[in-house]
Amino acid sequence: MTDIIDLNADIGESFGAWMMGNDGGLLPYLTSVNVACGFHGGDPLTMDRTVSAALERGIRVGAHPSFPDLRGFGRRELQASPDEVETDVLYQAGALRAFVESRGGRLWHVKPHGALYNQAARDLSLARAIARGVRRLGGGVTLVGPATSAVFRDAAAGEGVLFAGEAFVDRSYEPDGSLTKRGIPGAVLESGKAAAGQALAITKEGRVPSRDGSWLALTAETLCLHGDNLHAVEIARAVRTALEGAGVKVQALGPHGPA
Repeated sequence: MTDIIDLNADIGESFGAWMMGNDGGLLPYLTSVNVACGFHGGDPLTMDRTVSAALERGIRVGAHPSFPDLRGFGRRELQASPDEVETDVLYQAGALRAFVESRGGRLWHVKPHGALYNQAARDLSLARAIARGVRRLGGGVTLVGPATSAVFRDAAAGEGVLFAGEAFVDRSYEPDGSLTKRGIPGAVLESGKAAAGQALAITKEGRVPSRDGSWLALTAETLCLHGDNLHAVEIARAVRTALEGAGVKVQALGPHGPA
């Protein structure tokens, strides 16, 4: 349970002429953003514009690296070596940091995307590779990973990297703490009311419902919603309103947790 929480979203995922999400509509409700770095979505111009828009609102910026999988939007599992993952994370986050610093900001965190995030949640070698990439960035950058994954926490601790546990307001959970696979009915929450209810359960009760009706205990420092959800703006508005109405302070993730 917590009275302070960060609210983040995965944004900047448009690529060239292909537009994804309503980033401008989301920003007023967020305190942190995870910006795509070109491997699953995003391109240099989108990265720069997204960073600029976030910094203008005082929103803290993090990198959202992925497996190199534009065609699959980073949601297909790939077999990559730990060395490949480490350098891919460093490459992507380093590129985004250049845009952030050129705009007078700071890169606060790194959150893996899609299949990389989910595979690493159960594979210590991949999680440690991600953590090494983050460590090599320097500057006290925080690794954001699943609040339900002991693997991610252990990897961050093993590499001396700050860790923030993340929970999702717009995704269904399985009893083992993993996210329900996309394509299964109910995997994605599409109403603001449902997402707000899940956000309050996480923050006020320290638990989240799973698909079989049981409850999972978890402690999260940040809540996430997906910018590619067709109802993302409605969800963001409902979640922010519900949290503040319940006395939860929505505040950006800092170098040592919400700050």
